Amino acid sequence: MVSEQNKARQMDSTLEVESILIEPPQEKNERAFKIEQYLRRTYPNPVIALEFTTPLQLLVAVILSAQCTDVRVNIVTKELFRKYRTAKEFANANRLELEQEIHSTGFYKSKAKNIISCCQTLIERYGGEVPQTMKELTALAGVGRKTANCVLGGCFNIPSGIVVDTHVRRLANRLGLTDQDDPEKIEADLMKFIPKKDWIHFGNALIQHGRKVCVARKPLCAECVLKDLCPSAFTIVGRSGAPTYK
Repeated sequence: MVSEQNKARQMDSTLEVESILIEPPQEKNERAFKIEQYLRRTYPNPVIALEFTTPLQLLVAVILSAQCTDVRVNIVTKELFRKYRTAKEFANANRLELEQEIHSTGFYKSKAKNIISCCQTLIERYGGEVPQTMKELTALAGVGRKTANCVLGGCFNIPSGIVVDTHVRRLANRLGLTDQDDPEKIEADLMKFIPKKDWIHFGNALIQHGRKVCVARKPLCAECVLKDLCPSAFTIVGRSGAPTYK
């Protein structure tokens, strides 16, 4: 009997996911709007987990966060930001020393090279200040759309796009708001359904929700405020815990 019930639940979940695949754009817009409403009630003021006090510090921290946990980055930057306080100090850093100082974040050679190069450009072109446009930021060494979105939203309150990290990538697929795997394609899909005024909040709130509730291996669906809007609620398919939409 239990086995038959489980099969029935799995069949219902499969049908639900398939229905999301052919969900009309207007219905998806309405569902995305409700998702943002629920997230805003649950996480009214989501904060960036990386610790910083200036745009430069956030820029460096996000560069360091690639393939590294925010917890580890915060441990490293606590001492790093005491030693290097300006773009000029980072630009003039001894690369071997900087590599050792950020070693535990992984990929330390390329990260050190990018930080130094990035800060040299800040000195040469922007007087040591962090620019406030997507085009200018993504022209800096080690800076992609995720980093630029994080800095522009977190420091300047500029909704340039939606931050897509590992949590947003996972949740956007589970919620049926995209069937893409590439971060920029995921971001493009989300920007279709989420109003620009909500881009900063949506990304940060989704990250918090991914950390606290919709975790990778065993999502806490029973506790999830989005379960009635999520085609993946109570069913996990695939190694990563994300449903297969293709």
